[in-house]
Amino acid sequence: MRELPTPTLPFASILPFESRRRLPRTEEAVTATHRLQVAWARTDEELREAQRLRYQVFAEEMGARLHGPVGLDVDAFDAYCDHLIVRDLDTLKVVGTYRVLPPHQAARIGRLYAESEFDVSRLTHLRTKMVEVGRSCVHADYRSGSVIMSLWGGLGAYMQQNGYETMLGCASVAMADGGHYAANLYCSLRDESLTPAEYRAFPHTPLPIDELATGTRVAPPPLVKGYLRLGAKICGAPAWDPDFNTADFLTLFRLSDINARYARHFLGDALPR
Repeated sequence: MRELPTPTLPFASILPFESRRRLPRTEEAVTATHRLQVAWARTDEELREAQRLRYQVFAEEMGARLHGPVGLDVDAFDAYCDHLIVRDLDTLKVVGTYRVLPPHQAARIGRLYAESEFDVSRLTHLRTKMVEVGRSCVHADYRSGSVIMSLWGGLGAYMQQNGYETMLGCASVAMADGGHYAANLYCSLRDESLTPAEYRAFPHTPLPIDELATGTRVAPPPLVKGYLRLGAKICGAPAWDPDFNTADFLTLFRLSDINARYARHFLGDALPR
């Protein structure tokens, strides 16, 4: 993956741009096992907490090669993104996070993160109302579903409050088996879950599907399954990310395509008009 130089811009220096989009208020949720707080990072320390969790999941757990400070997952996009965090109110630890690049900040940095892996020129006309999401992760002790549902609720509120219509992001699939599962997954999904041709993207380093596929039909991992149930589609064949050793499926979700059966996981009680 090609890296951009990390900006010297401190996190706090982008806060004046909040006037150009609204951050939803902090929410709390009580589950059978945890009291959770859903909030948007507003300080340097809150950002660092999200970056520490990302390092734990991506580097320590998954073995990704990261290029930032030791113990933190930091890249050039962080200073331009809004960072959604879920905190366990009993331990006060951040246990889930997403980062979101809004359109005006994408214009400032001059590109999307996805462009390091894909040609996304067919999506240009969507960009003024499109957010890019990424770096999603949940602590290993909190993967029962409540944290990811809380994160999705925060994303849904963010999109609605700001009038955004489209969400784009890479859903990463581990390649511990050499990529056979990811290749079989693409073959299993391409008949029913691809975007229309006008929304396709093309990987710069494509996974060699024909060499890796074994013909076995496989079920998608939970995050991909959740996106598809919500109404998202994949934009084409996956890219290979050598730093994270994952197959990345570029995923496009438009609020107008939301599946009403699962809408409340994302939008709560406010359904799109």
